[in-house]
Amino acid sequence: MSDESSRFEVYVRPFPGPGEKYSISIAGGLEPVWDRRGRELFFRNGDQMMVVAVSTQPAFNAGRPRLLFTGPFSRSTDRINYEISPDGENFVMVSAGEEDRAATQVNVVSNWFEELTRLAPTK
Repeated sequence: MSDESSRFEVYVRPFPGPGEKYSISIAGGLEPVWDRRGRELFFRNGDQMMVVAVSTQPAFNAGRPRLLFTGPFSRSTDRINYEISPDGENFVMVSAGEEDRAATQVNVVSNWFEELTRLAPTK
């Protein structure tokens, strides 16, 4: 991520260099994070969570950014304020205004669909 264009944008460049720099975001971007397979790059643009499909063979290619969802989540230029599940399907986000408060409790509900089916059967 760089603000060399007068606003923060997301770029990809080979590591270790040298190599060409590829622009990923179009209208601003912060907090870039690769998915675990290296096939998608997530980033924030204001209240929008964006994703770009990428491939590296036979050469680097990035698709157009697409909107995943929007929300009033905390943003930062010096740290990532979200985490992506290993399958790339779920996100943990910091709500705007919550980043300075100490967490007193975290509730994680797993297998919630089974519990919902048990509590509210459809038959």
